[in-house]
Amino acid sequence: MKLALGLEVYNKAQLNLPLEAIQAAEACGYHSVWTAEAYGSDALSPLAYLAAVTERIKLGTAVVQVAARTPAATAMHAMTIDALAGGNRTIIGLGVSGPQIVEGWYGQPWGSPHHWLRDYVAIMRKIFEREHPLEHVGKQINLPFTGTGSIGEGKALKSILHPTQGIQIWIASGAPLNTSLAAEVADGWLPMGYGPHGWDIHGENLEKGFAKRATNTVPRSEFQLFTNLTVEITNNVQEAINKRKPMTAMYVGGMGSEEHNFHRDSMSRRGFADQAKMIQERWLSGDKEGAIEAVPDEYIDMGGLFGTAKRIRERYPLTIHEGATGQIIRSTDVTTIELMAEIVGEHSGLE
Repeated sequence: MKLALGLEVYNKAQLNLPLEAIQAAEACGYHSVWTAEAYGSDALSPLAYLAAVTERIKLGTAVVQVAARTPAATAMHAMTIDALAGGNRTIIGLGVSGPQIVEGWYGQPWGSPHHWLRDYVAIMRKIFEREHPLEHVGKQINLPFTGTGSIGEGKALKSILHPTQGIQIWIASGAPLNTSLAAEVADGWLPMGYGPHGWDIHGENLEKGFAKRATNTVPRSEFQLFTNLTVEITNNVQEAINKRKPMTAMYVGGMGSEEHNFHRDSMSRRGFADQAKMIQERWLSGDKEGAIEAVPDEYIDMGGLFGTAKRIRERYPLTIHEGATGQIIRSTDVTTIELMAEIVGEHSGLE
């Protein structure tokens, strides 16, 4: 099992990278460290900084929002970061975000996010491969651009920078179409909620994608599936669970509209449809405290490990789910990071 460190710095008013935790993770043999973005700090800039203060650990985004940049711009960021990091260390996790951010923050049409994501990955692959000057005819993106406003002088170009061939592209999703797309065209999948029954829920869609797997991806045997795992060493389990409820309520209740909310849909798929509906109804009506109260303890507990080191060690096997190859640990506590490396090393070996 691979271990990774997930940084939750994107949702803070001030940007502070937990360098001690990141370097401890690298020293413990963690596979990767992951950044994210919403509508504040971006996911890519911190990786350039981390490239200078780490040596081996892979640098990933979970995720960069595809509406924020053209695929060429994201590819340029990835190649630059990977060059600064010494090569073969960069993983670009892509996600579509949601209509509120795409149209409200980035000023882009929601359109067909599935086709946008498919075009996006294909273009990035072409840039990395450098086999031909960049041309692409897709459902959402065409290069060179010839649409409204074009003066017809776009030129097919090839990247000046020669990237290593170790830059990977992963896809984050929860919905069936993009889950299948991840298995078809990506090197890894970052599921939005997985849990004990993750393969039962998503396995069929993954297999559909694997059946059409592209040849310019890693072999299926090397395809990665990383789940999230929040960990806190504490003597008060209930308090640890309660601390996570406001953020869960905000995402399930308010990160999206009544029609489009992928976090609500993910919670529903995991067996909490009634609770998800109640959380959203209360949040959208202005009853945020009621929405927080509606978050079930079980839902938080199944996505994390809370308690003493002894309880965490005993419960760890419950977090190993079919299909998963890695776990993204959500903690910046060095003792916790070291404990998880020890537990995984004893249980299955740290890859």
